[in-house]
Amino acid sequence: MQRRLILMAGAGVCVLPAWAHHGWSNFDAERPLYLDGRATKVAWRNPHAEVELELASPLRLPVDLAKRPVPAQSAQVDGPAILGKTVLPTRRDKQWELELAPLSRLQAWQVAEIKPGTPLAVVGYTFPGEKGEAIVRVEYLFVDGKTYALRSSPA
Repeated sequence: MQRRLILMAGAGVCVLPAWAHHGWSNFDAERPLYLDGRATKVAWRNPHAEVELELASPLRLPVDLAKRPVPAQSAQVDGPAILGKTVLPTRRDKQWELELAPLSRLQAWQVAEIKPGTPLAVVGYTFPGEKGEAIVRVEYLFVDGKTYALRSSPA
C-alpha cells in the first residue's frame, strides 16, 4: 500500500516521519461508490485497517444493492438512501485502496481479519471529482455474506 510520507523538520533538529491519514471530511459523502473484487494486500492495524482491492472485471452495480438490509449502528446513518444513490466509479483504476474502520470497531462488528485473496465488496467515498489517489473510505463492507456498517459501532 502506498502512503504519503510527511516530513517535519525544524532548524537544527532531526527529521521525524509520520504517515498521512485521511479524515471523513476529505471524502465526497454525496456520491457513494460501489467496488467489488479480491483483496490483494491487507494491513490489519490502526489507525484503521487497509485493504488493497483488485476490482472485478467487469465491475457491475448489483441490481439489489438499494434493497439490501443494513445493520443498525450507533451513528444515525441513512443506509437505504446511501445504497440507493451508490454509483460505479468513473475512473478506470484496477486497484483501489480501501480505508476500513479502526480495529476496535472492526472487533465490535466481529469482522474476521481479511486475508489476501478474500472476495469482498464495499460502498464508500473517494475524493471529490474522483481526483487524486484511488482511495475509498468504506461505509459498508460486504464480506462472507455479511454486511458491516463501519462508520460507528453496532447499535
